[in-house]
Amino acid sequence: MEKESTQESLVEELRRGLQRELATRRILEIIQSSRDDEGPVFEAILSQAVDLCAASQASLQLANAARTHFEIASYWGFDETAFRVGGSAPLNSGRPIPEAIRTGITINIADLGSTDFYRQEDPVIKHVVDVEGVRSWLIVPLMHGPRAIGAIALSRKEVRPFSDDEIALVETFAAQAVIAIENVGQFREVQTRLERERATGEVLRVISRSRSDDLPVFDVILRSAARLCDAQLADLDLVDEDSQTLREVATWGPSERVTPSSHWVWPLDSDLLHVGAVRDGKVAQVADLRETDRYRAGDPMTRAVVDDEGIRAFLAVPLISSQKSLGCLVLFRKEPIPFAEDQIALVETFAAQAVIAIENVRQFRALETLNAELADRVETQVAEIERMGRLKRFLPAAVADTVVSSGSEKMLKSHRALLGVLFCDIRGFTAFCETAEPEETIEVLQTYHQEMGKLINAHGAGVDHRMGDGIMVLFNDPLPCEDPAGDAVRLAVAMRGRMVELCRTWKRMGYRLGFGVGVSLGYATVGMVGFEGRSDYTASGTAINIGSRLCEMAKDGEILLSTRAAIAVEDDFPSVSVGNVTLKGIREPIEVFRLSDGVTV
Repeated sequence: MEKESTQESLVEELRRGLQRELATRRILEIIQSSRDDEGPVFEAILSQAVDLCAASQASLQLANAARTHFEIASYWGFDETAFRVGGSAPLNSGRPIPEAIRTGITINIADLGSTDFYRQEDPVIKHVVDVEGVRSWLIVPLMHGPRAIGAIALSRKEVRPFSDDEIALVETFAAQAVIAIENVGQFREVQTRLERERATGEVLRVISRSRSDDLPVFDVILRSAARLCDAQLADLDLVDEDSQTLREVATWGPSERVTPSSHWVWPLDSDLLHVGAVRDGKVAQVADLRETDRYRAGDPMTRAVVDDEGIRAFLAVPLISSQKSLGCLVLFRKEPIPFAEDQIALVETFAAQAVIAIENVRQFRALETLNAELADRVETQVAEIERMGRLKRFLPAAVADTVVSSGSEKMLKSHRALLGVLFCDIRGFTAFCETAEPEETIEVLQTYHQEMGKLINAHGAGVDHRMGDGIMVLFNDPLPCEDPAGDAVRLAVAMRGRMVELCRTWKRMGYRLGFGVGVSLGYATVGMVGFEGRSDYTASGTAINIGSRLCEMAKDGEILLSTRAAIAVEDDFPSVSVGNVTLKGIREPIEVFRLSDGVTV
């Protein structure tokens, strides 16, 4: 008899094992066929879990990105649930489901009716026990690395705790749910990237066809930005010619708005957020307009936007051209959800494309006006415009602008000039490139050149050349300055300060990078080198070589000065001698100075 019982037990165990293997295989097949939707996977997991664990109900919960709330993503077997599907509940309530998500620990409750939650009449637990009839409850977290991103909950309507074997099975299902979430997330990320690329490509195509009218471009930009950023309304506003007011020129959204667009004109000294974004040249966003002082104070325009049009979240991205705001691109949502960083970056791309369209149209119209007013001189002026356009394609902007304003190209001929010379580059960049992905290398270089370019422009440098992570900056030619060495050192200090911040950020990403600078002062030969269509305005001579060698010699965070540069700036920038050094390509040793620590601009 005992032998018979043992055989039956083995057969039953084998049967359960086969059932679980079939269930696991079925779920994996659904994962493979549901690349863009985890819903079918969740449904299959819950139904299999209920069946194999003899449960009466099952649900799958997911935490939000901020890990402050969770919501039910899928459920099975409920006639009525205490949790509203599509709604959210806080993670800090201490109840079993949020606690399992918060701690990442499986919770197996033998009798929910005997817990403190029930005895203390917690409303949710009371509902689960008294209305849903739940007694035994199992909550298994969905682990993604060291943290839980959600949980699977199984319940029984009788007091019968879940066994270790059943818990292990649900943990397997939880791992499969995480796989499905990751697969769908990756698929959607790729799809989003492709959609964004298609949208930006469409905008560029419209720009190429709309030289005389920017409205078709605005229409495509607003429609694409709203669709890709989950916004229900989008506006594009431009500064009027008088530079005193901001006016809405294009909108996308409902065909009928409570507040007509003809009324959307604002003075530039207004304290409205999107006007401030234009005035300051900075992105502005509000997660919920109902929580702003203007709404609380009963501002009519804000009240109309929120109460009548149902707008809650708001994003304004300025349209920047040559450090000047032309207007802004504004998106609105009817849910109080802030725009994500990648969405803001996408809108900034659309804003840049809008600027291209605006400038193209303005240039086209300006040319038309010029031709109409100066018909007798059109051929000469068009030839001059084409010549200057060619200059700006192969000359640094500062040099091209100076040539244009002077009306002569004589300054491009070879000549001698006293220059302040700055060389800088990233320390550890070569080693970084050997181990980093190409996308990481490009992202670091783009950020580096963008931030250094801003500082170079702000400090009025005449010329800058860039190759890889190396940058050469010249002061006092072709743009004259009174203190070329001082200007170079001031730029070097500003660069070092910004690079400290960038390197701190990169370090958190696992990139160990540094920054070094060399500054020299001396005469050099300056002028155009190259041939038509591929020329450059550059300099050569001992001062250039010294600056380059000092940069190579500088350690992370150091600013090294040549003897002449150190003497020229000693009243404003104290330095200490590091001794005489023989530099490659320089015949005689020179005394090198290091800018003192703590020097700021």
